[in-house]
Amino acid sequence: MPEPAYDSILVLSFGGPESDQDVIPFLENVLRGRNVPHERMLEVAEHYYHFGGRSPINDQNRELIRALRAALEERGLDLPVYWGNRNWHPFLADTLRQMRDDGRHRALAFATSAFSSYSGCRQYRQDIVAGRAQVENAPEVDKLRIFYNHPLFIEAMAQRVREALRHFPADRAGRARLIYTAHSIPISMSQASDYVQQLNEACRLVSEQIGRPEWTLAYQSRSGPPGQPWLEPDIGDVLREIGAGSDREVVIAPIGFLSDHMEVLYDLDTEARQLCDELGIDMARAGTVGVHPCVVQMIVELIEERTQGAERRTIGRFGPEPDECREDCCPPPAMRRRP
Repeated sequence: MPEPAYDSILVLSFGGPESDQDVIPFLENVLRGRNVPHERMLEVAEHYYHFGGRSPINDQNRELIRALRAALEERGLDLPVYWGNRNWHPFLADTLRQMRDDGRHRALAFATSAFSSYSGCRQYRQDIVAGRAQVENAPEVDKLRIFYNHPLFIEAMAQRVREALRHFPADRAGRARLIYTAHSIPISMSQASDYVQQLNEACRLVSEQIGRPEWTLAYQSRSGPPGQPWLEPDIGDVLREIGAGSDREVVIAPIGFLSDHMEVLYDLDTEARQLCDELGIDMARAGTVGVHPCVVQMIVELIEERTQGAERRTIGRFGPEPDECREDCCPPPAMRRRP
């Protein structure tokens, strides 16, 4: 059965504040319905205030959209690119309303998340359903597949790690410890998805490309009630373990983040770097893939899979993820209530 005709692209993302005044309303949107202590929200707000209340994610999405528009035009694909967020302006429902008013009927959505989990995949699908429910005669929206094992995503991350390794002199780069990081999620969420499997596979593929068979996957940025188990080891614990030994060079590669979220700027560039300084560790942080040309080209290829039946490229042990997820895939985590 042929795919329906698509007339637009939707970049679907998390969103972020752009001023101090935005921070609390943004965080209230993020935490709506979640059992996160108010004190923790205020603590995270301070992270944003440290950077003038402005998350880098929106600017990176603007840059990505400019690059994607140019790449689509170069390939002769007449597909205007729109942008909608889950938690901050431009909100998805507002974008869908604009698309409808522009005469768009069916869009392909690229969500800025490479890995399967509730918040990284299924919730974006739910966002689409909820957003369309708010807009009369909203366009249909189909999400592009998960791309953790697409060769261009792996190449982009491999280049970022190579760039970070150049921070060290040649005689020290070879002994630098390589630590990949991703956002920690509740164990209950990870057990209902392929998140950990996909992360390990992506780390293995990147390390294989750069000839670094030894690596560690750590997690960062956990939130939620203290009694709820989340994925470990935490990046801080890994760094303390390294600091107790003889290694003094570390590359941290945030493979789980497509762009420089606040979690990257604060949890890695601020807290992890401060910890490394205290431990006498020389730390280099690899860039996120962001708007790397390979990522832009990958998005075009994902679009051509759906519009032209192009090859569904992957590398590694697992094949391409399906366009439509299983009904039981990545359910919401079972949140534990505080007593």
